[in-house]
Amino acid sequence: MAQYLPVLLLLALSTVFAALSFVASSLLAPRKRPTAAKVAPYECGIVPDVEPPQRFPVRFYLVAMIFIIFDIEIVFLYPWAVTYRELGTFGLVEVLVFAAIVFVSFVYLVSNGALDWGPAKRLRVAMGERTTESTVARVGPEGGPRAGRAA
Repeated sequence: MAQYLPVLLLLALSTVFAALSFVASSLLAPRKRPTAAKVAPYECGIVPDVEPPQRFPVRFYLVAMIFIIFDIEIVFLYPWAVTYRELGTFGLVEVLVFAAIVFVSFVYLVSNGALDWGPAKRLRVAMGERTTESTVARVGPEGGPRAGRAA
């Protein structure tokens, strides 16, 4: 039980610190509501007049995932590189399995468009065979003024 005393002490201190942080922020925070000018979005001094017409995709989270994947890979490869001669064939096989897992996750992110920064590419449906029905636009009820005449 004496071995867990430092862990319990650290847990108690972190709980007290978190509680005191919440109490201090509620006591020291300003009481008035922010004005409309402080809440409004601000970019380059231009006040927006209208809302954007549509939401646009933000792919930053995919780039962040790539960064995290390779950052973790480097963190785990560094100790391996220090002791690779002592690990032998087992260490080589383990790092190849690890690299394969990282590569599969990278392929998954790239296939989801993590590195596509341009507008989304959409496939256009090919037009069917061209006929008079698909080419001529009929106007009005029952095809318009020329509905009864031959073309």
